[in-house]
Amino acid sequence: MVLNQATLKRDGVQDYVSLRATALIIAAYAVFIVGYLALTPELTYEAWSGLFDNLAMKAATIITLVCIMVHTRIGLWQVLTDYVKCSTMRSVLGFVLNLMALAYVAVGLFVLWGV
Repeated sequence: MVLNQATLKRDGVQDYVSLRATALIIAAYAVFIVGYLALTPELTYEAWSGLFDNLAMKAATIITLVCIMVHTRIGLWQVLTDYVKCSTMRSVLGFVLNLMALAYVAVGLFVLWGV
């Protein structure tokens, strides 16, 4: 087995750990949001806006958005390599779907830090 540490290619262990770590962060964020919705007696625009005005909440949201993108990229790579046999089609689909994932993060940042 050749181990070349200079390459930027992923390996199975890195994908496994990345998927599990991002899943935990996404789940923790989702549990927090569901808990907030359940425990807030009257959910108004002011309460929701106040939650997202907090810098810690903005940071947690950004981290979660990036984790969703990483989770999506790895999952798409696995699904596309398993089910799309044509390499050209796989490359095009991978590019378009990864571009969409990046666009979702960009839109999320604009919404989060918007006026």
